[in-house]
Amino acid sequence: MTGILLVDKEQGWTSSDVVARLRGVLHERRIGHAGTLDPLATGLLVVMVGRAAKASDYLMRHPKQYRAYLRPGMVTDTQDISGRILARQQPVFSEQELKAVVAHFLGNQMQIPPMYSAIKIGGKKLYDIARRGGEVERAPRHITIDEITLEGREGEDYILNIRCSSGTYIRTLCHDIGQVLGCGACMTQLRRLSSGSYRVEDAHTIAEIASSAAAGTVDELLKPVDSVFSEMEAITVEASDAARIRCGGMIPMEGEPDRRLRVYAPTGEFLMVGRIEAGLLKTEKNFFEVS
Repeated sequence: MTGILLVDKEQGWTSSDVVARLRGVLHERRIGHAGTLDPLATGLLVVMVGRAAKASDYLMRHPKQYRAYLRPGMVTDTQDISGRILARQQPVFSEQELKAVVAHFLGNQMQIPPMYSAIKIGGKKLYDIARRGGEVERAPRHITIDEITLEGREGEDYILNIRCSSGTYIRTLCHDIGQVLGCGACMTQLRRLSSGSYRVEDAHTIAEIASSAAAGTVDELLKPVDSVFSEMEAITVEASDAARIRCGGMIPMEGEPDRRLRVYAPTGEFLMVGRIEAGLLKTEKNFFEVS
């Protein structure tokens, strides 16, 4: 079994919980996910099944879109509503002031990862250090916020629509917005809406996947591995060139240097992601079946 499975993760599940459950449901050990969602978060979790795990590096780099709920006036140790409250105060700002602060975070910037994260420093996960009451210095990381808009309000919370680069911590973004506002803030809800070309509207709950597996139709839920690269130009090579690619060889091809292509055999089989270099099409990552 090989392919991409789009899961609509429920609140309370860790990403690892989802993978463990799917291993049992699908009877497949080779399962991983592309982009962690905290237990508080819901929405799209892209899961790789079988040989699709070879696309992990590409999937992890996909930009993401989220709907986040920001609560001003509350600061927690985890930067979300699940944490210990460190400070509370009555926020005083206008909606226009909030929009101006939110717009300040648009574009390229550096972000300091939260202590409650799975990042390792000195071989130890930050959240393990944080749970013991410790704190260590974290190097800021480059992120890009491509879009951030105020979509409305629900009770105490303001709703943000965010499109960003991979590696962005949305709860840290909410925390940082609160710091600029001067009253603090934390994230109360988060839903991932998309990852690359994949959309949560096409995702399935764990219950739906389990039901489909029991009915023997789960293969119908899997998207092909080449869907990961849908934005790349596709080419089909001759049978002799396909044989050369299977043996690790390169084929002559003119084109813009470092141009990446989806490469298919005459049979329609997805062979690889190739890269043009010095007049040759080289294998960047192969995906063909090894007999």
